Amino acid sequence: MTTSSDFSPVKIYVPVGSLGVGIFPEEVEIALSRGPHAMAMDAGSTDSGAAYLAKGVSKNNRRAVKADLELLMAAQKKASIPILIGTSGQAGGDLNVNWTRDIVLEVAEELGYAPKIAVLYSEQSPQIVKKKLAEGKISNLPPLGDLTEETIDKCLHIVALMGPEPYFAALEAGADIIIGGRTSDPAVIGAFGLWKGAPPAACWHAGKVSECGGQSTSMTTGQRGVFIEIHEDGFDIEPLAPEAKATVHSISGHLLYENKDPWRLTEPGGVLDSTNSKYEQLTDTKVRVTGTRWEPKPYTMKLEGASGSLFQTIMIIGITDPNVLAEPQVFHDRMVSVLNARALSATDAEEGDFHISVRMYGWNGVNGVPPPPDTPRPREIGAMCVITAKSQEMASEIAKACNPYFFHMPIRDGLELPSYGLAFTPADIDRGPVYQFELNHVVSVDDPMELVRMEFVDVAAVRENVDA
Repeated sequence: MTTSSDFSPVKIYVPVGSLGVGIFPEEVEIALSRGPHAMAMDAGSTDSGAAYLAKGVSKNNRRAVKADLELLMAAQKKASIPILIGTSGQAGGDLNVNWTRDIVLEVAEELGYAPKIAVLYSEQSPQIVKKKLAEGKISNLPPLGDLTEETIDKCLHIVALMGPEPYFAALEAGADIIIGGRTSDPAVIGAFGLWKGAPPAACWHAGKVSECGGQSTSMTTGQRGVFIEIHEDGFDIEPLAPEAKATVHSISGHLLYENKDPWRLTEPGGVLDSTNSKYEQLTDTKVRVTGTRWEPKPYTMKLEGASGSLFQTIMIIGITDPNVLAEPQVFHDRMVSVLNARALSATDAEEGDFHISVRMYGWNGVNGVPPPPDTPRPREIGAMCVITAKSQEMASEIAKACNPYFFHMPIRDGLELPSYGLAFTPADIDRGPVYQFELNHVVSVDDPMELVRMEFVDVAAVRENVDA
């Protein structure tokens, strides 16, 4: 790692908010003309739920990810600068990382060159997590309580959120392309500057602001890229789309994104404090940020674990019945009560074996909270019955038993039997496993590399094996 006395401004090209959502070729050319020292980007998130970690798959299709990599790897070959990718394959588990690695190898073959590829794995075995738990090294984050071995065993895959240090190691080893497992979004973008000795506060803040690419600019979309220059006093940030602008408002506001505190951001090894940050509009399109502080703290890594031990069946109806639309909450409460009673009386399921919810889109389907009393009656409601059980067979049987009631239950006894609009036939749709996050904890480590495995891929050797 370079010492601060050797530091000179570092230029980072962030081509996209998430690898696979689409990169504009003209922006790549603009970025290369500005002489970047590295390209860095995020490739995943927990935003779309636990399924991608539990199943080890990406939510982006392979063709889209490959198209982005074709552009970036051609640029890397031309400019001879490293590419850093964090949270590969959406969730950053070993399967997700290997999926991305294989695409990189395919593109390298098609481009006819052999980059040095470093692969960073941060998936953890249950045994390692249990050992850390026994040593008292794991603590919970609200709203979860203390971790137990039973919860660990429920997880199909567990990852530890990396900081920038594993990327330092890969860069020190001369990697051209770094395919990282689960990583803090700001860490992967700030890593090169930190490795070069740039001020930590500027690197972390720049990483946070550019984690979603152009979303922090007037384009407000992760499909666009930004260009960062980190200097001794702070950093400058500018979008690459000619029609886009970075403004004091857009850049300062990004600290609110996915962060409970608008001034302080906790990361592996410290806290970013933007309380005294200053934002200056240098040009119509460029903003300078100074005054941010970095507070070193004991090193911790967030743990994420996903399970898939429950199963679901759903049914969907559309409702225009004026009686229901007049009193949606009364209908909802009666329906949930009727369906639960039906499940217990018509199947072998017992209390605690299942859960039934009715989500009324057009009324309160998103948050489940009853609207204020003066809320206007809806024109129609889409109701989704969600049955969650210990097995798919049980969830399916409950749905079939509840079918007549869900489609024909009047809001009150004595009313003519209604018929609601079926969305599909057959009405019951088996969803399969229900994936959910089980871990919201942090683990203390003595070494940032302690829970990370680094491997290098010999592209030439891979080619020989394929040819053989």
